[in-house]
Amino acid sequence: MKKVTQTAETPLGNLPLTNGNKVALVLGSGGARGYAHIGVIEALEARGFEIISIAGCSMGALVAGIYAAGKLPEYRDWVCHLDYLDVLKLVDVTWSPMGAMRANKVMSKLEELVGDRLIEDLPIPVTTVATDLIRQREVWFQNGPLLQAIRASIAVPGVITPVHVGDQVLVDGGLLNPLPMMPILAAHEADFVVAVNVTAHSPQPISLEELLPNEDGNDSRTALERDRDANIGGWMDDVRATTRRLWDGLGGSSGEEGDEVDETIDFRGKREWGKLDMILESFDITQAALAKYKVAGYPPDVLIEIPKTVCSAYEFHRANDLIRLGRHLADEALERRMPGIASDAAE
Repeated sequence: MKKVTQTAETPLGNLPLTNGNKVALVLGSGGARGYAHIGVIEALEARGFEIISIAGCSMGALVAGIYAAGKLPEYRDWVCHLDYLDVLKLVDVTWSPMGAMRANKVMSKLEELVGDRLIEDLPIPVTTVATDLIRQREVWFQNGPLLQAIRASIAVPGVITPVHVGDQVLVDGGLLNPLPMMPILAAHEADFVVAVNVTAHSPQPISLEELLPNEDGNDSRTALERDRDANIGGWMDDVRATTRRLWDGLGGSSGEEGDEVDETIDFRGKREWGKLDMILESFDITQAALAKYKVAGYPPDVLIEIPKTVCSAYEFHRANDLIRLGRHLADEALERRMPGIASDAAE
C-alpha cells in the first residue's frame, strides 16, 4: 500500500490509481445537502472499497462520526422518515445572542445512536473540523468526545449556538475549511482519496429532481413525498415566523423601512428572504468559494460534486432524494475515474 501524499511536483489528482481498495474520504459541509454523503458511502461500499480514514466538516463531520461509530444505517433510517413537520419539531429556539438554535434535540438523538464514544476509540480514524473564533483558526478534533466534536463542527455562526471548550469559542468548520483535505493527506495512508463537495458551483441553477435519474422518465417520488415537497413553503413560513420573533426579541428588527422583509426571485420561484435566509445563503456562498480553492490546492483522486442549488441548506426533510443523488453522482464519478469497476447494487 502506497502512501498518498501531496507535493508541489505531483498533484494528488494526477497520481495513478493502484489496484488497492483503501479509501481516504473527505466529506464537506453544506447543511441538508450533506445527506448525499450517505449515498456516496453506499456507492463506495457497493464496489468493495474500504474506507480507512475519514475527515468531515459540519454535516460532513456528523456523517463521518456516525459512520465510524457503525451507526450509519440507523441514522439513515431515522432521517429518511423525517417529514417537514418532524424537522420543525427538532428546531429548539433559544434567546441566546450567540445563535438562534441550540441543536439539543438533534444531539440527543445522536447520543441515543452512538452513546458516549471517544474519537480515538473508533475503528476508523476520524477528523472533524471546527473554527475557533477567538484565535481565528481551524481546530481539528482527532480525539476526545465524538459528540462534542460533531456539535462544534455544525455550529453555524448566528444560527446554532457555539461550543465553549476552555477559552475556545468553536463554530462551524466551514467558516475556514468546508472541505478538509489536509487531515487526510497529512495523517493517513490510502490507495486513493475521494472528496465530496456539497456546495459545488454550477453554471446554471439546477434542481434536485433534474439531477436524479428516473428510469421511466417519471417522477420517482411517492404521492406523500410530492405532497410534502409541495408544502415546503408552508414549513418555511413557520420557520421564518419563529425566527422573526426571535430576532425581534433580540432587537434584530427596528421596524424601519430598511428592516422590512424583501422579496426576490430565485430559480425555485418567488421567495421571501428573512434574516435566517440571508445568514445561511451568505454562509453557503462563502463555503462554495473556499471549497473550490481547497480542491484546486489539493486535488483528490475522485471528486464528487453536489451543486449547491439542488436544495437549501435547511431542507432536512429531503433525505431520501439527497441520498439517492449522492449515490448516483458517486457512481458516475467512480465510473469516469475507474471504468469497469461496477457496483454490486447498481441500478
